[in-house]
Amino acid sequence: MSLLETLRIDMKTAIKAGNTDIVQILKIVLATIQNAQISSDKELTDTDIQKILRKETNKIEDSISQYSKMGRKDLVKSEKKDLEIMRKYLPELMNDKEIKEVVSKKITQLGVKDIKEIGKVMGVVMKELNGKADGNSVRNIVQEMLNNG
Repeated sequence: MSLLETLRIDMKTAIKAGNTDIVQILKIVLATIQNAQISSDKELTDTDIQKILRKETNKIEDSISQYSKMGRKDLVKSEKKDLEIMRKYLPELMNDKEIKEVVSKKITQLGVKDIKEIGKVMGVVMKELNGKADGNSVRNIVQEMLNNG
């Protein structure tokens, strides 16, 4: 069963159960996926859908950060609930140790020694990781390794 089918089935189940929190966030997610599908010429794969979900979780994390700064605990609580629901549909992200192994291998393969070539390393690493790691974590690790290397 594809991720999109799972999302749709879970939304139907949540509607029947009267769980408005899950219904609300899944409606948003499915609408975002539908918009991406319309703007794309091809059928979206599970990987494409995971990328969309990651973008949405990043937006929610940003909202949580902003609401925390404003002291809006009610909104923080609501957004955290939404984030928890969305994370159920995403695979676990790689930890820093796993990312460092990939980055180290790519730096060696490319023969990169200088921080000025961070873009070259980032491009290759992000392509290989393909949504399995947070881009900010990867960037920080690449910077650290190039600065210390």
